[in-house]
Amino acid sequence: MIFGAHVVVYSKDADADRTFLREKLGLKCIDAGYGWLIFGLPPAEMAVHPGENGRHELYLMCSDVQAEIAALRSKGVECSDVHDAPWGSITTIALPGGGKLGLYQPRHPMMVDVAD
Repeated sequence: MIFGAHVVVYSKDADADRTFLREKLGLKCIDAGYGWLIFGLPPAEMAVHPGENGRHELYLMCSDVQAEIAALRSKGVECSDVHDAPWGSITTIALPGGGKLGLYQPRHPMMVDVAD
């Protein structure tokens, strides 16, 4: 039985990104050994879109993207301008290691709202 998902984010500065996730985004973590941090994530869902195999994206979801951007900016976090799409309002969060995470306020029905 599948009981969860493990997401891997590759980074040119993994230590800086781990610190960012813990201190700026407030994600709780455990040390899996040898300093490897495993971060807890909020409930998740997965979609499959047409595109090139091997390409994957990670988006965090929020209920108010403008409020979340303001909270992140107060912590010195850089966010892109908001792009509105039919399915949600989207921004990107710059990671210290040079990568980006998506952040969006969905406008579509969400699996995280569906009871088992």
